Amino acid sequence: MRDDDTIDDQYAHEGPTGRSDDTPSPVQVGVLRGSEAAPSLRTRLGALVNPLTRRPSRVALASGVVCCLGVAAFAGVQALPADRLDPVAAQPALTERAQEGAASRGQARPPVTATPTPAATPTASPSPTATKKAKPKPKPKPKRIAPVAGLDQAQMDNAKAIVKAGRKMGVPRQALIIAVATAMQESNLYNYASGVLPESQNYPHQAIGWDHDSVGLFQQRPSSGWGEVRDLMDPEYATQAFLSALLEIPGWQYLALTDAAQAVQVSAFPWAYAQHEWRATEVVEAILA
Repeated sequence: MRDDDTIDDQYAHEGPTGRSDDTPSPVQVGVLRGSEAAPSLRTRLGALVNPLTRRPSRVALASGVVCCLGVAAFAGVQALPADRLDPVAAQPALTERAQEGAASRGQARPPVTATPTPAATPTASPSPTATKKAKPKPKPKPKRIAPVAGLDQAQMDNAKAIVKAGRKMGVPRQALIIAVATAMQESNLYNYASGVLPESQNYPHQAIGWDHDSVGLFQQRPSSGWGEVRDLMDPEYATQAFLSALLEIPGWQYLALTDAAQAVQVSAFPWAYAQHEWRATEVVEAILA
């Protein structure tokens, strides 16, 4: 008799939970069938039980473990497909799956084109030369006209200033000739200060005269209402004052040069301006050329 049989006989009177009183269930039948192909599970459990102690609690625990293992084994057998139970029958299916996997790996795949992310273009820092402000071009120096008609350069520059002021006013050429001829007679085309008016000497001048308070290119007198000393010492202002008075004379353009100049200047020598007409004409032509 085996040790496990003795344990079964000892607990046979316990009723439905014992093996001798129960009718074998399908689960138990599955366990018994599975045990036929392998060593007895109860024999293995019996070997684990200490033969000296053989306590009923440990035997009951061993029996419960046997039942649980049997149920799990039966359920596993029922859930497995036929090809898992029979290795020979499952071989064609495994072979077919392996061929499908090899075929799918051997298929040509379309190349994956990665769209590169455009890199951020760094902002170019302005070069030092670009940030520098362009230097303003120097104004061209006024063209110096060579003296004509026996004048020196200072006289020629003063004649040019008279012509320039007259052109700003838009006067005709004849008025320019009358103005230059008058300045030749009054100041010899030099910008005069006055010894009587020390103030006049504070402004650019080329000579000093003593004819009352007469100043400038046209020897105009502040006391006669021609303007302030500082204004009359300016060639442009003095010229515009003379031409404005000339344009107020009715029919001035039909008068002889000396008569037109005398009508403005009211000189003690009314015929003196005529001698400068040809030189004044040559100077104006040279400047306007």
